[in-house]
Amino acid sequence: MANTQGPQGNHDPAGSTQMFRAFVDEAAPQATQQQAAPAGPRVGLIVGVVVAVIVVAAVAWLAFK
Repeated sequence: MANTQGPQGNHDPAGSTQMFRAFVDEAAPQATQQQAAPAGPRVGLIVGVVVAVIVVAAVAWLAFK
């Protein structure tokens, strides 16, 4: 392997810094795609929680009536 220099000029004989940067650069577009996902599942989760709270409130109201 070629001898590479780290950001501070430290000797990096294994080239791990260069490999890490390549890994980070490849992972960046995937993270952007995940952030751009539609909000559908999030809305469904909120609706589910609201429905669950309503059901629990109705059961409690009936129990104490």
